[in-house]
Amino acid sequence: MQTIKLNNGVEMPILGYGVFLVDPKECERCVSDAIDVGYRMIDTAQAYYNEEGVGNAVKKSGINRDEFFLVSKIWITNGGDEKAKSSIDESLKKLQTDYLDLMLIHQPFNDYYGTYCAMEEAYKAGKLRAIGVSNFFPDRFVDISNFVEIQPMINQMETHVFQQQKKLREYLNKYNTQLMSWSPMARGENNIFDNEILKSIAAKYNKTVAQVALRFLTQENVIVIPKSTHKTRMKENFEIFDFTLDNNDMEEIRKLDSGESIFVDHYSPEFAEYIINY
Repeated sequence: MQTIKLNNGVEMPILGYGVFLVDPKECERCVSDAIDVGYRMIDTAQAYYNEEGVGNAVKKSGINRDEFFLVSKIWITNGGDEKAKSSIDESLKKLQTDYLDLMLIHQPFNDYYGTYCAMEEAYKAGKLRAIGVSNFFPDRFVDISNFVEIQPMINQMETHVFQQQKKLREYLNKYNTQLMSWSPMARGENNIFDNEILKSIAAKYNKTVAQVALRFLTQENVIVIPKSTHKTRMKENFEIFDFTLDNNDMEEIRKLDSGESIFVDHYSPEFAEYIINY
């Protein structure tokens, strides 16, 4: 598996399996299938309510813990130093492990500075191998980067062919933070699977549109965590390293970027109220 070296030297797989919106009752089965396909990075979160399923699947796989890269995220209601500390320990318990490979602040709301301090403490104690943020747009990202002791290693953002995060990446590069994509296939929106440019490129390599969309991101050094509950799709998403998009293909896909979210507006007060009360 191709890896990305984070700013603290930790090697992270560039491709993993995400469990957002995977029913907690189905999670163990889905993660077990993903592990069988070959995935070793699993991305979950406290707010997904399926950390237990991930932990069960990893434990039952019989594969050594150090072969996995486990990711979780601290939810808004666990914001602040003390609550965040307790939530980290609770996530470790649910995932049946004494350390996580990466922990992120899920959303830039509540006392995320207190949360980050708790993560820094857990990082120093060896409970977390890497720490970072999620959904921190350029202004919030620059803010936190300048007032914490340990520079975030990851910023997980909506990133796909229609939102390539070009502006944000300028600042991630400046602060040596790695971009990680959520919804790398845009959850099927914007008719991505019927996009003529992507279909043409896919035909050229005898690949699917999904594989092209994922390969584009990994060639841009973006970490991806596609999600599927179907093992055949998991396998398809995993098989993206046996071809390379040429420069012309990359340029054509770069032109698809709108620079805007196709899901939510994080600057909207309505969205802020929704996510805070989620």
